[in-house]
Order: sequence, then structure tokens, then C-alpha cells
Amino acid sequence: MVNYCVYQDRCHYEVEQKMRDFLLIPEAKDEIIIYLIKENYLNEERFTRSYIRGKFYMKSWGRTKIRLNLKQKGISEKLIAKCMDEIDEKDYSKTIQKIWEDYYAKQKGLKDYQRKIKTTRYLMSRGFEFEEIQKNVDEE
Repeated sequence: MVNYCVYQDRCHYEVEQKMRDFLLIPEAKDEIIIYLIKENYLNEERFTRSYIRGKFYMKSWGRTKIRLNLKQKGISEKLIAKCMDEIDEKDYSKTIQKIWEDYYAKQKGLKDYQRKIKTTRYLMSRGFEFEEIQKNVDEE
């Protein structure tokens, strides 16, 4: 389990999922989790910050999608909110504008309002908030 946690930051949920494959008794699972936390192999805040950075800067996900995926991994809303400062506001705006421009340009043969609707839906499916999309697109 140490190697599993060293390779990449993990959350408690992922470690518990992995241990299910090993068919361990509950006491052994608890001991392993305690050891991993004590030796700092398992750190929820570090995992959350790393996850947010990776999903935003590498995959260009918006806050909504990141938050939803972290909740599915059992991360508390309080910790998610605390770690959202990993995303720089200027970078967030630039990402929205870049995705908007790229996707909007690909929409050929549609009326202008249809292109806007389709592009807005696309950005929302990527996890960006409607208000943020409108704010960053209206500035153009």
C-alpha cells in the first residue's frame, strides 16, 4: 500500500477501494490506514490540492466538475472549499476564454445564437459555472 500511495497522491476512499482487492480483515485495514496517515503517505489535503491542480491545469476542468468528482471520492465540502485556492482566478478566466474561442470557431454552419448556446453548454459540461462563462465571454 505504501508503493500505491508513493506513486501518486491518494485519498482514503481510493486506498480503501484498493484494499478490498486484498480481502483483508477490518482490523488489518484500519492498521494500514493508520500507518499510512502517521507516516504521511496518506494526506487528504495534499491529495485534494494535487487533484484540483491536475484536473484544472492538465484537463481544463471547471470548479463544478472538480468539486463533484472530489465529493464522489469522499472528500468533505469544507476541505474542497479550502483547497480551491489552487486555481488562480486569472488562469480560470483565460481557460474559459480559450475553450470558448476554440469550440466556438469549430461550430460551422450554425447561426450566431446557436453557436453561443452550444459553446455555453459545452463549457458547462466541462464544469464551468454559467455566471463565470457569461462574465468572461461578455468581456470580449
